Amino acid sequence: QVQLAESGGGSVQAGGSLKLTCAASGLTYSRLCTGWFRRRPGKEREAVATIDSYGTEKYADSIKGRFTLSEDNAEKTLYLQMDNLKPEDTAMYYCATMGWYPGRGATCHYNTWGQGTQVTVSS
Repeated sequence: QVQLAESGGGSVQAGGSLKLTCAASGLTYSRLCTGWFRRRPGKEREAVATIDSYGTEKYADSIKGRFTLSEDNAEKTLYLQMDNLKPEDTAMYYCATMGWYPGRGATCHYNTWGQGTQVTVSS
């Protein structure tokens, strides 16, 4: 069974940067169908940056050009570099994964979630 642990959140001023870390454990972890989500105050959870079952990185329009995914596959770790942060990026950020190899082209179902890490951006 895969477990995820996020870290790296904090409070920054607008224009600042943070790097979130998602450390995975478990034998069945796959980088495919893994990614970052967030829940902003008063809003539904949304995908921020994900890796689909083809291995393609996908980014939400609101963060394109500012956030970047990176990985350390040997350490089963997924990172989210967040630059030029804006107050509207304030949210609880979650790492999620399907928990097993999905098969190329499969629909991603995010079955395993971390506990989240809070990001607060002040103006």
